[in-house]
Amino acid sequence: MSDDKTTHFGFKTVPIAEKSRHVGQVFHSVAQKYDVMNDLMSMGIHRLWKRYTIEMSGARPGQTILDLAGGTGDLTMKFSRIVGDTGKVFLADINSSMLNVGRDKLLDHGYAGNIEYVQANAENLPFADNTFDCITIAFGLRNVTDKQKALESMTRVLKPGGRLLVLEFSKPVNPGLEKVYDRYSFSVLPVIGKLVANDADSYRYLAESIRMHPDQNTLKHMMRKAGLDRVDYHNLTGGIVALHRGFKY
Repeated sequence: MSDDKTTHFGFKTVPIAEKSRHVGQVFHSVAQKYDVMNDLMSMGIHRLWKRYTIEMSGARPGQTILDLAGGTGDLTMKFSRIVGDTGKVFLADINSSMLNVGRDKLLDHGYAGNIEYVQANAENLPFADNTFDCITIAFGLRNVTDKQKALESMTRVLKPGGRLLVLEFSKPVNPGLEKVYDRYSFSVLPVIGKLVANDADSYRYLAESIRMHPDQNTLKHMMRKAGLDRVDYHNLTGGIVALHRGFKY
C-alpha cells in the first residue's frame, strides 16, 4: 500500500519523485519497437480501438487538437488529415525517445504543416487555458504519477464545449476473459517483449501498470471530479480497453 510519499510502479512501491524516471526508462527502452510490439501484443486490434476514438472525437476541419502521450503518432496522423490546413495538431509526450520516433514517422509519411511537437508533462501542461477543441490520451494515463492532477490539467486547457477522450486498458467485464487475459499478460507478453524488443522487464511493467490503473467507474468519477460533464465510457473488446469521454462546460 502506498502512502503520501510513495506511489506504484507496476506492482512495486517507489518514491513519488522516482516514478517518472522509472517510466521514462521503460519508454526510452521500447520506443524503437513500440509500433511493432503494439501490433503483436494486440494482434492489430489497437488500430480498431484508435479508429473508434477518432470517430468519437468529433474532430472537424480547422480545430486545434492535443494528442497527449501521443508517442509514435498514430492518432496525430489521423487528426492531421481531419483538421486540414486551417487546423493544428499538437503531438505531446513526456518521453523524448517516443516523441522523436513519432516525429520521424510522421515526417517519413509526409505529415508536416499542421503538426507541432511538444515535450510535456500531463500533470502540468504548458498551454494556455481554453486552447483545445479536443484532447486525446491513448494508453498514457496509467503511466502518469498523479492521474487526478493530469485530468485537471487537461480540463484546464480544453475550450468550453471541448471534449477529452481517454483510451486506456481497463477491467474485463467477463471473469473468464479476465483469467485468459491475465495469463496472456504475465506469461506471454514478457516473452514477446524479450524476443522482439530484447526487454522482458519493460513489458512486465506494462502488464502490471494495467492492473494498477483505475477501473471504468473509478476513472469516470475522477473525470467528473476534474470538472468534466456528461462523462461516459464504452467498453471495447470485453472491457480489456475502455474509451472514456467527458465534456467541458
